[in-house]
Amino acid sequence: MGQAWLWGAVAAAPLFLGALLSLVRRWPPKLLGIVLGFGAGALISSISFELVQEGLGVGGPVPLVGGLAVGALTYYVADRIVDARAAAAKGPSGIPLAVGALLDGIPEQLVLGIGLASGDGVSLALVIAILVSNLPESIGSASDLLESGMKRGRMLALWAGVTVICMLSTVAGYAITDAVSPAFQAAVDGFAAGALLVMLVDSMVPEAQSKAQESTGLFTVLGFTVAAGLSFAG
Repeated sequence: MGQAWLWGAVAAAPLFLGALLSLVRRWPPKLLGIVLGFGAGALISSISFELVQEGLGVGGPVPLVGGLAVGALTYYVADRIVDARAAAAKGPSGIPLAVGALLDGIPEQLVLGIGLASGDGVSLALVIAILVSNLPESIGSASDLLESGMKRGRMLALWAGVTVICMLSTVAGYAITDAVSPAFQAAVDGFAAGALLVMLVDSMVPEAQSKAQESTGLFTVLGFTVAAGLSFAG
């Protein structure tokens, strides 16, 4: 159980670190877009080589595809609700990335905990992919939240909550391993992948494109290359 707490904290920490970094300096829009583009590429690699591939190998295509559909619909509905409430209250932008981090982080770190308890050890490639993607995701969201007028304390509290929930997901995955089937594990992988894909297309990539413009594609490929290399090395 100690390992679950440790690795859960390691994987989730960049979420809060990114929020802190948004307070250290004002990030130029182009640099922020480049960081978001790099993170998007890392997430695409994580979806391809960690979540989908792992889910397919563990539980087969049926639970994986089911999880993909549920994850995609869950993020879509949650994002529509957040957007509607933010528009009605003239709330800050940046919330969709935070929602995406939560909907992705919970199942992703649940998988991490299940792997630890199953005796498979820690996938270093998965952990690094999570680190590489979480940091720019939180920097981008936190910067947008501050730019939109959210108070620093409220923004930090939001990302602290996301971080703690994601960390506890690793512990929960470790605790429930004996009670879950390979099909469930595949469905969890699919859920994370589905939520991530919708978030990438609807929020993260357009945000990067609006800020970095012609540089977005290049740094997205660089992020994908780095994360894919880590997956192959692992």
